[in-house]
Amino acid sequence: MLNYPIIDPVIFSIGPLQLRWYGLMYLLGFLAVYILGKRRCKYPWSPLKSQEIEDLVFYGALGAIIGGRLGYVFFYGFDYFLHDPFWLIRIWEGGMAFHGGLLGVVFSLYLYSKKIGKSFSSLCDFVVPLAPIGLGLGRVANFINGELFGRQTDAPWGMIFPTDPLLQQRHPSQLYQFFFEGIVLFLLLYSISRKEKPPWFMSALFLIGYGLIRFSIEFFREPDSDLFFEWMTRGQFLSVPMILIGAIMLLWSSSQSQRVK
Repeated sequence: MLNYPIIDPVIFSIGPLQLRWYGLMYLLGFLAVYILGKRRCKYPWSPLKSQEIEDLVFYGALGAIIGGRLGYVFFYGFDYFLHDPFWLIRIWEGGMAFHGGLLGVVFSLYLYSKKIGKSFSSLCDFVVPLAPIGLGLGRVANFINGELFGRQTDAPWGMIFPTDPLLQQRHPSQLYQFFFEGIVLFLLLYSISRKEKPPWFMSALFLIGYGLIRFSIEFFREPDSDLFFEWMTRGQFLSVPMILIGAIMLLWSSSQSQRVK
């Protein structure tokens, strides 16, 4: 068994103001998108100019935060929301959901594409290779906070999380997700996206890649109390449409590419 490195979720405080690891990881994720987005603007096929990246990051960040919070509240804590509606706006108490954040970013990119007169598909394909950076950093924050830990295990790398009421040895599933959702998915998508691809190709790969990774790692995460079909977690249930939509998009994109040839 490995020892869980207890880290204060609050980096420092100045009066009532606090800088938390969770917030810092979000900021680092947006900063990474900004820096790499500036580099990707130099490709001849880029739909954006360098000066448009700032607005892109702003729209994306707004969509990720609002969508992530709404997704968490309505996908995972709707009963609690009905009991305490103001919990929706108390973001500082924690609680964000990837699938909600994804929908928020998609909607914000749609609005931004209309604003600058660029195709929606080109903006989505431009952004998705950078998204895994923020996803991976978010999982690091989950690990530091001792939340979203894994199922019980006898593996030698299992850990006991102090936030676990049962204090059982568990999979550090946050680190599994950091590696596969963050590092592996980023390297795969970024390397493929260095050359121009047909519309929706990169977006399709992201949906399929993330969906398959999330579906697989959910077998190691502690499941929610409510399961679908007595075995499928909510995270797996929400990932299935991603995989199916991604597969349809990939087939359509490939057919468009063949037509061009």
